[in-house]
Amino acid sequence: MEIREAARRFVRTWERGWASHDVELILSLYTEDCRHRSMPFRPVHHGRKELADYIRWSFENERVESVRFGEPLVDGDTAVAEFVVLSSEDGGPVTLAGCVIVRFDSAGLAVESRDYWHVAQGHVSLG
Repeated sequence: MEIREAARRFVRTWERGWASHDVELILSLYTEDCRHRSMPFRPVHHGRKELADYIRWSFENERVESVRFGEPLVDGDTAVAEFVVLSSEDGGPVTLAGCVIVRFDSAGLAVESRDYWHVAQGHVSLG
């Protein structure tokens, strides 16, 4: 699969999966032995099972109102895309803004991904 196509599929699927908390849909984007790191100093999640556990944990207290990913930028087998999520956690509105960096295999599945993000209280307009 062409990497630009894989990257677009990745962000559109994450948009749908995050908005509906569909962990299985999101996992369909990754190889069985994928590696994922959420934030620089957190441990790496090895394989789909650890990634699934992390995603379920991160969705636990979140009520999503909006998920948007930007058009991915692609270089070789790697893509990066920004995202913004408006949600409610623990009864209050929050905005999560960040980026994901993804490396794909030749079949268009994610073999490695990293997220960097920040959370602000309230729903913040990013322009």
